[in-house]
Amino acid sequence: MAKVFKKTSGNGTIALYLGKRDFVDCVDSVEVVDGVVKVDPAGLNGKKVFVYLACAFRYGSDDLDVIGLSFRRDIWIKRVQVYPVPAAKAPSTPLQESLLKKVGDQGCPFTFQMPLNLPCSVSLQPGTGDSGKACGVDFEVKAYIADEADNPDEVIEKKNTCRLIIRKIQFAPANNKAGPKAEISKQFMMTDKPVNVEISLEKEIYYHGDPISVNVKINNETTKTVKKIKVSVEQLTSVVLYSSDTYSKEVCAQEFGETVGANSTFEKSFQVVPLLADNKDKRGLAVDGRLKDEDTNLASTTLGQGERELQGILVSYKVKVTVTVSGGGMLGGLTGSDVVVEVPVTLMSPKPAGQMSTWSLQRAEKETLRNSTTKNTKFHTVTAVFTFFQKCSF
Repeated sequence: MAKVFKKTSGNGTIALYLGKRDFVDCVDSVEVVDGVVKVDPAGLNGKKVFVYLACAFRYGSDDLDVIGLSFRRDIWIKRVQVYPVPAAKAPSTPLQESLLKKVGDQGCPFTFQMPLNLPCSVSLQPGTGDSGKACGVDFEVKAYIADEADNPDEVIEKKNTCRLIIRKIQFAPANNKAGPKAEISKQFMMTDKPVNVEISLEKEIYYHGDPISVNVKINNETTKTVKKIKVSVEQLTSVVLYSSDTYSKEVCAQEFGETVGANSTFEKSFQVVPLLADNKDKRGLAVDGRLKDEDTNLASTTLGQGERELQGILVSYKVKVTVTVSGGGMLGGLTGSDVVVEVPVTLMSPKPAGQMSTWSLQRAEKETLRNSTTKNTKFHTVTAVFTFFQKCSF
């Protein structure tokens, strides 16, 4: 264990220990979140010690809390008691054994298994004038001193808590399949034959920062001329809470001055590279969740199984090719138009070398999402999300 992450409560009575802060979602299983809480019984005053793991959606700034509105909604939360140690104590994991050697007899282990239908850690890029924490999905491990695990009437002082933010992440699968293909035929005014456009990708998955190769085939059976070809990549962000809303942002676009004459064919491969560095000013753009001020990238594509319903922020991408066909004759531009073809593309990070050996491959049990919010909270949540995206320049 190369590094230990530690957070101590304000009163020094409890300390939270984790061996890592990134936990991998393998689509059909999720790594176990395990750690240890060091407890000094002398400072408890008869109270107990609990730990929770929460997946939450932050949809507003801390300013909302001043007027009595919660600025985050728990998508999923699980609580366990660590002190006094429960009678049904689970066996310690190898990581916990290492941590227990470090903290001594006062160490109390805990383990969480996340369900399969939770989103990954994602943030929505704030605008230049925004303050406070960014909207997005985050995961929090929190230890606290209380009489009960979850009593809404009990006030838990901040000095009796300690917390660490963790990330749930996905890496690109090892089996990279052949890329998708799409084609369309479009007929224009004053012509009896179409323009046929076919596009395809070399592979299904591309790593962040790698050029995306887009092969374009054009069969122009008309008397018109193809004036230019535009290749773009769009990010689709679906916010799935009480309802599902999808927002689109162009993250990369390039125009090529290729022309295709009447009654002729054309084939060429074009390359585009979507980068966060070129989109720093786009408010509401989804980026991979980050810890503190570390660098990040465009949000990775959300991988999932078809039968499970995900909540939170789900991200996907598509490549769009726009072929502009000129008009002509007396009607000019009225007889010209664009031919648009789209294919999905997956953007992800590769697995770090040796990562697979540390993964937990236990299948997680499906759990019902906790729904404890009131109708009034639901209204304010939807309103806040809508207001945020309404300000974005999509």
